[in-house]
Amino acid sequence: MAKRMVLMLVIMLALVGGLGFVKFKQVEAAIEQGKNFKIPPTAVTTVVAKKETWPSTLSVIGTAAAIQGVTVSADLPGTIDKIHFESGQWVKEGDILVELDTRQERAQLASLEAQRDLAKVNYGRAQELVKQGVIARQEFDNATAQQKATEAQVGDIKAAIARKTIHAPFSGVLGIRQVSLGQYLAAGQAIVSLQTLSPIYVNFGVPQQDTGRVIPGHVLRVTNNDLPGMGFTGRIMALDSVISEQTRNIQVQAIVTNKENKLRPGMFVQVELPLGSPREVVPLPASAINYAPYGDSVFVVTDIKDAKGNTFRGVRQQVVKIEGSRGDQVAVVSGLNPGDEIVSSGVFKLRNGAPVVVNNTVKPSNNAAPKPEDS
Repeated sequence: MAKRMVLMLVIMLALVGGLGFVKFKQVEAAIEQGKNFKIPPTAVTTVVAKKETWPSTLSVIGTAAAIQGVTVSADLPGTIDKIHFESGQWVKEGDILVELDTRQERAQLASLEAQRDLAKVNYGRAQELVKQGVIARQEFDNATAQQKATEAQVGDIKAAIARKTIHAPFSGVLGIRQVSLGQYLAAGQAIVSLQTLSPIYVNFGVPQQDTGRVIPGHVLRVTNNDLPGMGFTGRIMALDSVISEQTRNIQVQAIVTNKENKLRPGMFVQVELPLGSPREVVPLPASAINYAPYGDSVFVVTDIKDAKGNTFRGVRQQVVKIEGSRGDQVAVVSGLNPGDEIVSSGVFKLRNGAPVVVNNTVKPSNNAAPKPEDS
């Protein structure tokens, strides 16, 4: 029995030892394989850095606004008797837009005019009688006051009648009519929008660091993606007196010649604002920039040596300074040299020293004036 137990123990120790040896060899082989492991290269696209001369401009988004724009409304309540305009019509200052029913006011006017005429007669009589000493001065004063009061009442009712005829306060284009014939209007109720379209204001924000280069009177250019091929010229009118605490931008207002009245109030526009002399930049696709709070950077493709002295194609991270953009491109003003091969896509997968393989079969857009097709 004891011999059998010893034999079983020897066999178990031999099995455990054999398994341990096999596992040791597996671990040893894995360690050796890890030492020789090479990170597979990442496929990227590249662009060669070239210098270009760009005009020193600032591109911002602006909003068109009418120089004069109001919602025409009723000054007094009443029922619409006549409508003298159509939606979208051009009107001149003073043109009649709407007439409210004034029959009741005109009846009151006739009664007051009769009282006024009587008061005039009484005043004339009293004037003669007071000169003759027939009546007291107090009676004459009462006749005078009555005559003035009736004149004022007639003037008041005439003003009310005039206020029920609504005129265009200035020349411009009407919007969509919001009332109908016979409709009762409350005081202040909207009738139609009236806007002056040419010239037109364009309001936009400029970063505070560029405020000193924005000068009233300077010429700028305005475009809109929905109006291809059209450009509008304007000039800076004024800068706001304060800088926004939320955006650190200052609001700027420009007046723009609105050709064919194509720009409408509320429309978004692109504003190109000249800020100085032309400058040399290295334009790169926006996808080439690795944006970060501590500084923007790009990856430069170059020859790199590994720990064993072997050379391979890899990337070197390079910090750059960016100022402005145009179309698909951003302007790099420092950090790169002409001829550097820059990674244009796939930067989010890279790190400093990573191996890469260049495949430029399909490359990101790098156009200064892209014209995307309608989607």
